[in-house]
Amino acid sequence: MSDSDSGCTEQRSLVTEAEVEALVRGICFKTGPPRTLGVELEWHVHELRDPRLPATPARLEAAYAALRTLPLASSLTIEPGGQLELSSAPAASLMECVGSVSADLDAVRATLREADLGISGFGHDPWNPPTRFLREPRYDAMEVYLDRFGPEGRSMMCSSASVQVCIDAGYEEPGPLGYQRRWWLTHQLGAVLLAAFAHSPLAGGRVTGWRSTRQSLWAAMDPGRTTAPELDGDPRGAWARLVLNAPVMCIRADEGPWGVPGAMSFREWIRSDTPPSRADLEYHMTTLFPPVRPRGHLELRMIDAQPGEDGWLVPLAVTAALFEDPEATEVAYRAVKPLAERAGALRAPRNPLWDAAARSGLADPELREAAAVCFAAAAEALPRLGASTRVLDAVAEFIDRQVARGRCPADDLLDQLHGKDLPA
Repeated sequence: MSDSDSGCTEQRSLVTEAEVEALVRGICFKTGPPRTLGVELEWHVHELRDPRLPATPARLEAAYAALRTLPLASSLTIEPGGQLELSSAPAASLMECVGSVSADLDAVRATLREADLGISGFGHDPWNPPTRFLREPRYDAMEVYLDRFGPEGRSMMCSSASVQVCIDAGYEEPGPLGYQRRWWLTHQLGAVLLAAFAHSPLAGGRVTGWRSTRQSLWAAMDPGRTTAPELDGDPRGAWARLVLNAPVMCIRADEGPWGVPGAMSFREWIRSDTPPSRADLEYHMTTLFPPVRPRGHLELRMIDAQPGEDGWLVPLAVTAALFEDPEATEVAYRAVKPLAERAGALRAPRNPLWDAAARSGLADPELREAAAVCFAAAAEALPRLGASTRVLDAVAEFIDRQVARGRCPADDLLDQLHGKDLPA
C-alpha cells in the first residue's frame, strides 16, 4: 500500500511478453546468502486521550508535516485512510533492525504526543468506518477499481494496518535456505503467522466473526491480484505468469485522473495498440497484493498490526528466526508440511487452511499445534541470532500468554469487549 507514485513522466520503452517474463524473473527473485531483514509497520493515528477517536484531517496534516522533519532511518509514508507507515532500511541483523525502528518509533511517538495524538496497532480499525484521507490519482483509481468487487477494498485501503516482515529470497541452490523452499514455506508458515498474530475481530464496534477481519478483506477482494501463484514448479515462472495475467488496475496519466480500464490483463495490454512501458510494468507489480510478494526480497503481508508499544517485535523476531536460522527453518518446515494437505489445491489465501487461520486463529487445533512447535523453535534460535533480553522476553511472554493457551491478540480484544478478565 505504500508503493505510491507521484507521476508518470518517462521515456517510454515498450515491453514484449518475453521481456516482461525476463524482467520479472530478474527483478523479483534475487538470490544469495540471506543477509538482510526489514519490517514495515502500519499504525492507526488517533486522539491521545481515546484511541476510539480518529484524528481530524487537519490535525493529521499538521502532525505529518512535523513528522516529515524528523531525521528518521526508516521511510515514512501515509496510507489512504491516514494510517502511518514506517518502512525500515534493510538491516544486516535482527538487532540492527530492532534498534533502528525502535529509535524511529520513539521519535514519532514523541512528536505525535506533542500534538496530543497517539498510534495504535489493530489489523482493522475496530470502531470507525473507512474514510479516505489522501486524495491522489493513484488512490482515486484504486477505489474506483476495487468498488467493482464490493466494499472490502475501501476498508482495506482506509481501515487496515499490518506488520510486514521482509526477508531475503535465499540461496539459488536447494536446501533449507534455498529460494524454492523459502517460497513454499512462506505460504504454509504464513497461515500459522496469520493465526498467531490475528488482531482484528471488530469492525464498526461489532464482532465480525473473524479473528483477522483484515485477512478476510483480502480474501474477498479481486482474486486476480490478491491470490498467490501456483506453488508447484518454478517460483519465478509462476510469478511471471501471475504478473502477466493479473488485471490492470489503472493507467497512469501526467495530468488529471488516471484511467481505470475494464477487464484487461497486463498480457492483453501488451498485445493492444497502445502497449505498456517497463515503468508501467514496474508500477503494475506494486498493485498486486498476494500474501507473499517477491520484490527482490520476500514481503510477508499476512500479519495484523499488533497491540502495545513492543507488540511488533514478536512477529519480526519470530519470522526472522524461522527463516534465518537453519535449524529453526527445518523444524518449521516439518511442522507445517502436514498443513499443506489441508490447504489442498486452492491457492492462498482462498483455501481452507488460510480461511481457518483468519476465522479461528489459534483456536484451530492444527494451527495451534504447529504454532507451538514453530514458536518454540524460534525462541530457541533467537539467542543464536543475537537477540536482546528485550526481544527474548517479548517472545517468551507472547508464547505464554497466547500460543500456549491457543489464543491470539484478537481474543484479548474480544475479552475486553465482553468485559472479561484477561489472562494473567
